[in-house]
Amino acid sequence: MRFSANLGFLFADLPLPDAVRAAARTGFAAVECHFPYEFAAPEVRAALEETGLPMLGLNTWPGDRGAGDFGLAALPGREEEARAAIRQAVDYAQAIGAGAVHVMAGCTDGGPEAEAAFRANLLYACDLAAPLGLTILIEPINTRDVPAYHLSSTAHAASVIAALRRDNLRMMFDCYHLQIMEGDLLRRFARYQPIIGHVQFAGVPDRGAPDQGEVDYRWLLPQFAALGWQRPFGAEYRPGEAGTEASLGWLTRFC
Repeated sequence: MRFSANLGFLFADLPLPDAVRAAARTGFAAVECHFPYEFAAPEVRAALEETGLPMLGLNTWPGDRGAGDFGLAALPGREEEARAAIRQAVDYAQAIGAGAVHVMAGCTDGGPEAEAAFRANLLYACDLAAPLGLTILIEPINTRDVPAYHLSSTAHAASVIAALRRDNLRMMFDCYHLQIMEGDLLRRFARYQPIIGHVQFAGVPDRGAPDQGEVDYRWLLPQFAALGWQRPFGAEYRPGEAGTEASLGWLTRFC
């Protein structure tokens, strides 16, 4: 199995280009990130080319976190902001050679206007990204950590993907979020595998290292691989006060 370091959490004390180098040095096969926009794209691309690591994906800008934003795509009346964030993410992904953009939905009342905004903005994202060979990802996020997040179930994500009928729209299957919301991870993965674009994991319930908590990833991830998943699994967990390198004992055991 191969693993990707999510640099939003891992090596987060380092500038992004140096975090890429640290991921390569410690045995990761790929990287991904959250919001890389403060770093010049040529510097990030140079680190990726130097290490040979692919950048699997990045997120759209979430908006004003201090005001409660956690994404913009499903917020009625803020389509201009949402589409500016989509263009920013697509342009940056193209500049560094990333493979996917996660379009963050945001927190809503779950009503039809929010859903209509979400779908319209996703169509915009898919059509902008398709000529560049980029995948657009949507991620069900648990409502314990992010109350009122618009997209919180695999069924909802699947219904959006089916309705929009864009070949480059896929689901992010984050085991941490989905264990909290739905459980039954192996069967759920098998059911939705044809529309899954990326898999992430972390310890449950505290989002710590993946060799702790209620999910046995040392058993689960090989089961995903046995079903045909061949891409890197994204390690998106909080490494704790001792730092990322001190948390990586799982990496050699899982490999």
